[in-house]
Amino acid sequence: MSVHPVDEKLPAMRMATSGLQHVAAMYAGVVAPPLIVGAAIGLSATDLTFLTGACLFTAGLATFLQTIGVWKIGARLPFVNGVTFAGVAPMTAIVASTEDKRDALPVIFGAVIVAGLLGFLAAPVFCKAVRFFPPVVTGTVITLIGVSLLPVAFGWAQGPDPTAADYGSTTFLSLAGLTLLIVLLLRRFTRGFVKQIAVLLGLVAGTLLAIPFGVTDFGPVADADVVGFPAPFHFGAPQFQLAAILSMCVVMVVSMTESTADMLALGEIVERPADERTIAAGLRADTLGSALSPLFNGFMCSAFAQNIGLVAMTRIRSRYVVATGGGFLVLMGLCPMAASLIAVVPRPVLGGAGVVLFGSVAASGIQTLVRAGLERDNNVLIVAVSLAVGIVPITAPEFYHAFPETARIVLDSGISTGCVAAVLLNLVFNHLGRAQDAKDVTHPMEAVTPG
Repeated sequence: MSVHPVDEKLPAMRMATSGLQHVAAMYAGVVAPPLIVGAAIGLSATDLTFLTGACLFTAGLATFLQTIGVWKIGARLPFVNGVTFAGVAPMTAIVASTEDKRDALPVIFGAVIVAGLLGFLAAPVFCKAVRFFPPVVTGTVITLIGVSLLPVAFGWAQGPDPTAADYGSTTFLSLAGLTLLIVLLLRRFTRGFVKQIAVLLGLVAGTLLAIPFGVTDFGPVADADVVGFPAPFHFGAPQFQLAAILSMCVVMVVSMTESTADMLALGEIVERPADERTIAAGLRADTLGSALSPLFNGFMCSAFAQNIGLVAMTRIRSRYVVATGGGFLVLMGLCPMAASLIAVVPRPVLGGAGVVLFGSVAASGIQTLVRAGLERDNNVLIVAVSLAVGIVPITAPEFYHAFPETARIVLDSGISTGCVAAVLLNLVFNHLGRAQDAKDVTHPMEAVTPG
């Protein structure tokens, strides 16, 4: 009996390099939330490094839980778990509302623990929504995931600091373009394993090319400690405040919605469709990982859409590859010097590679839509309106500025709003009234029979 590619164990070298490629693809997304929240609090450089390392460590543990699995926990798909960016806005709001900024992290950790536990209990019910995700919905959501991520890549390509004078300079854009070109050339003219790790090789080449321009900074490596363990409750014991808990529960719902869509998308790509049981197990891993993360000073975790593009492009579908990537994340959390090696990669280089990765996600969504029966006017309308709703936060970031902060947590996520729109429209056009429609077709004369 042949082994499914998802359960395949590759040779050690391929496993390591492919796992490292996943880490490179999601590293910036993992470290961005702690950097933003830490800066809002005013943490020292030492504490900021500690917080970032803790988030890498807990992301690795959550990835293990998702890919290897324990009991009914873990989707056992090639999913990388990391800090959800959906929590950044409410966390910074908690910081702003805390009189002593040093108490903000314990309040955030307490809220994440409660939201994670409630999400864990709700997972068996939440997963039953899978029947409301046919190809017309999943294809729309997958496309939105890719389209929503592309602005991140474009932002990286322009440079690390939007307020700097050289932001968007020709130097940064050229580095991004060269990295993109290298990845494309490797994908076109190489074969086998080299072709599969084209993104990783492109990141290495782009980093080396950036050295003469003074963009590559090896300072973080020189300044980092060799060993550092994220001691539990380093910033204090969790504090439980109702307002903070409610805001993080909203984030948890958003995260579970996006994770469900991500699991459905990845299931299509790896040709192992995610059923209710898989989704329930995946959501348990997400939520339990989130509940445990604050114990080691980490934030809420969720599946990372960035890595779906890598799976789609490389066709390496082994969950053990991603588990290996999780191992690298844990090591980075324990070894700040190792973590800083990835930090050396300039943002424009990440941007060039991100165009390929995130574009691949959108392309996978379009492939799914091809099977969605778009010859039916109803499905065309569902896709059209859902895509439009999902693109609003991208094209008009301040569109919902008049709404309450809690509502904006959901509305500012194009993936969430587009997903909700697609599900509701699919219910209205393809489910409600179907029985009556069938009756009308079965008995066509009833409508014209004289009374």
